[in-house]
Amino acid sequence: MQWTRAASITGPGAAMTWRTPAEILPAGLSTGIGHLPHYDPSDAVEFVLRHSPRLPSAPALPARSRREGMIAQAATGIAGVTVHDDGSLSIDYNALDPEAPLLDTEFRGDAYVGLRAFLTAVADRVGPLKVSTTGPVTLGLALHSAGIDADLAFRIAGRIVRQRSAALMNHVLKRVPQAQIVLFLDEPAMGSLSEPGFPIAPSDGVDLVSGALAIVEATAVTGLHCCTTADYRLLLSAGPRILSVPVRKEITAHAGLFGEFLERGGWMAWGAVPTDGPVGTTVDRLWRRLAVLGRALVDDGLDPQLLMSQTIITPTCGLAQHGVTQAELVMELAAGVADLLQQQAAGFPFSVGA
Repeated sequence: MQWTRAASITGPGAAMTWRTPAEILPAGLSTGIGHLPHYDPSDAVEFVLRHSPRLPSAPALPARSRREGMIAQAATGIAGVTVHDDGSLSIDYNALDPEAPLLDTEFRGDAYVGLRAFLTAVADRVGPLKVSTTGPVTLGLALHSAGIDADLAFRIAGRIVRQRSAALMNHVLKRVPQAQIVLFLDEPAMGSLSEPGFPIAPSDGVDLVSGALAIVEATAVTGLHCCTTADYRLLLSAGPRILSVPVRKEITAHAGLFGEFLERGGWMAWGAVPTDGPVGTTVDRLWRRLAVLGRALVDDGLDPQLLMSQTIITPTCGLAQHGVTQAELVMELAAGVADLLQQQAAGFPFSVGA
């Protein structure tokens, strides 16, 4: 798919167009991944708007309630699945039904306090904003781990994520009708799709994710986030318009793959700030790591201006396991790397000495 032109949705009563990432996202962006360590929703929203005002990301707050954790939130509203206060799941096998509708399409429960606070704060926003939901491979694996047969677990997960993605778009556009929505599927389990013993085939996992992205691609810029080492060709074959992956040394071996994606109009969200270890206090080391990757892409023939204009800088993963002070530093560093990227847009990119 190429995304260099807007596509129209036509039909009775419809007059809607979607726009490409390049049409709604400015260069030099930084944004968050989603989960934050805050207890107070107002504090979390203030944090988001202060650190990523050009592309704010709706927070989830598992420190406030375990129901806002990735799996607990994703399992909310599934018939036959109960989410407990500690975030654990219990299964009523007699009530499981892969055709049952999602039970919470208005995001009213305790699992979505952070989302609701965010949407209230940005109600008048005109520019882009980012929301996320757990993807079907990760949810399906969690349901299977909770005791559901693999085939049924992934069938339920696929249907629920498609319904939740559509409901999330409707909910956000109802609350912030003038905003441009960037919707990410969070899929750490896709890193294991190719491993022996994974409960579904890689092609089946890609189909699940592709189906969930397709549900909303007419009204949102779709993104796919995978913070684990993965088969990047599988990730891209799911069809996201933005691919979010960590900056790791081994990625330079796939320069051609990412270059082709960018040339087709895709965007990369580079997880340039690690969340699993020390990050330092300045952007220098982080910039150098990104520079190695950027120069590999350029040396492989990618237009450097294309690379800089279609890049977003993020932390590697969410920040729920960090303290608030640490989270502040991570987001400041992400913004600093994005600023350097924007500054170099006028010259040759990724100068290691910058």
